[in-house]
Amino acid sequence: MPDDYTILRRKGRAVKDDKWIERFLHRAAYGTLATSSGNQPFLNFLTFVYDEKKGVIYFHTAHKGRTRANIEDNPNVCFGVAKIGRFLPGATAMEFSNEYASVMVYGKARVIGNMGEARKAMLMLMDKYFSHLKPGRDYKPMTDHEVEITTVYKLAIEQWVGKKNDQPDNKPGAFFYDDTKRKSSQKK
Repeated sequence: MPDDYTILRRKGRAVKDDKWIERFLHRAAYGTLATSSGNQPFLNFLTFVYDEKKGVIYFHTAHKGRTRANIEDNPNVCFGVAKIGRFLPGATAMEFSNEYASVMVYGKARVIGNMGEARKAMLMLMDKYFSHLKPGRDYKPMTDHEVEITTVYKLAIEQWVGKKNDQPDNKPGAFFYDDTKRKSSQKK
């Protein structure tokens, strides 16, 4: 396996623009964290916040669990965010595709032991997802106990790569996936 995990087979889909990657990380609603235990990989779908000043991603889990055990055993992780666009019919099955945009991040994750940093990361998460609500006004401010019973992580970004497949708006036959149509057609 190459040392540079950002090398893509389809070079025309690679996005090396750091500002595009940062904007994508800021906008993404959730991400997928890949950890491993021995030879077994694990995925965890979670909320996160990207701190571009520090070049890190913060996220949290329960105080005890598989994610924490895996990271304490092996801090090397992969983190991904993605969005899907339209589906693109083709003349042959091999030409069918879809629009997408994604970012893959590679680095080392660790549990934050400093309560001040953990609290700050939790407040950043609250601000990302609940910026319209204010502590002390809309909910009780976070207590030390709440921070202590939560595992907060810092993923130090070592490498990243963006990837996208955009097509013109007038692409013939392009459509957005509608799972309600799929479910109703499966019942017949």
